Amino acid sequence: MRRKKLCLTICVVVLYFCANAQNWDIDLAKKINPTNPSSDYWKFTSASTYLFSAGVPVGVLVAGFITNDNGLKKKSIEVFGSIVTEVIISEAMKKIFDRPRPGEKYPGIIFPYKNIHGKSFPSGHTSLAFVAASSLSIQCKKWYITVPAYLWAWSVCYSRIYLGVHYPSDVLGGAAVGIGSAYFTHWLNKKLFAKKTSLIKTPA
Repeated sequence: MRRKKLCLTICVVVLYFCANAQNWDIDLAKKINPTNPSSDYWKFTSASTYLFSAGVPVGVLVAGFITNDNGLKKKSIEVFGSIVTEVIISEAMKKIFDRPRPGEKYPGIIFPYKNIHGKSFPSGHTSLAFVAASSLSIQCKKWYITVPAYLWAWSVCYSRIYLGVHYPSDVLGGAAVGIGSAYFTHWLNKKLFAKKTSLIKTPA
């Protein structure tokens, strides 16, 4: 419980800091974003976000059916719920902060790999990558699963800055939203499941 509270507190602090980021933000973005961000590797990393994130709950569900493991089936539902929570929070924050993308605010300084409009904070790709990685680490506590998952999520972070479509604070905020959504959904699921179990055990 303390670990979950600490994680959620850190996420809130990071979100506040990122929402008020200024000079360091654009300076770091300029160092990472090249004049011609044409790397196929970082484009692929960025594009893999939706495929990997969708594959996590589907993969856990398929594994549950193959092994006839109801526990895995329930875990897939929780992972899917984490993703839904992340999308709702991320989209709401984009509307609240209404931050333009760096290429729109700093033309000639930040060079996006293609014309992308919309809101910048938080990074949707990053929050989706981190909710998938965090949910997977919560459900499958194996280092050989969690380490590659988080390395991939941080790679998505870097790719969004490299490609010129987000500030560093956008991806840090996205990471906080993703991690926070995963832990909040896990906490809520445990609370609801425990309550349901207690009701079943209560004598008539």
